[in-house]
Amino acid sequence: MAISTGGGANTPMSDINTTPLVDVMLVLLIIFLIAVPVAIQTIEKLKIPIMESLESKDKVENLLLTVTTTDAAGRSAGEPGYEGASRLGECRVYFNNITPVTSEELYDKAFSRLDTIVQRAGGPEAIMENPEQIPQVHIRGDVNAPWRCVAGAIYNVQAAGYPTVGFISNPVDPNG
Repeated sequence: MAISTGGGANTPMSDINTTPLVDVMLVLLIIFLIAVPVAIQTIEKLKIPIMESLESKDKVENLLLTVTTTDAAGRSAGEPGYEGASRLGECRVYFNNITPVTSEELYDKAFSRLDTIVQRAGGPEAIMENPEQIPQVHIRGDVNAPWRCVAGAIYNVQAAGYPTVGFISNPVDPNG
């Protein structure tokens, strides 16, 4: 075994003693060599249950509406050349965010949809006992759509019997 005495009596020794570091690394290696096979043996092949997806009978079926307007040239969303909603454009309401409807069609569709849900629940008395079963209307309004368009949609769905109307919005970026 060789011993380094350093360059002189007053100079610091620059060699690092690696023996404790090697000892710690060997102990960790042995721990991992023992722990890994034990961990692998405890995890067996998972058997995930396969369940058939069924429509829930107690799920609330909210009505989704999108309210926007035509652009300045009278084109609707989805048409080629559509430039975005205009405050002076004609109101457009989309039932379940897909089907364009007029005010009369909105009332008729909303009423028949709510009536179907109420009858399936067992009638007006049964649905009133559990207020969580009463569907709501969620409106996603274009930022440029005038209030007259949104208010018209609200009036029609409330006249059809929906007691609760809410709005869907995108969260505002506080940093932007």
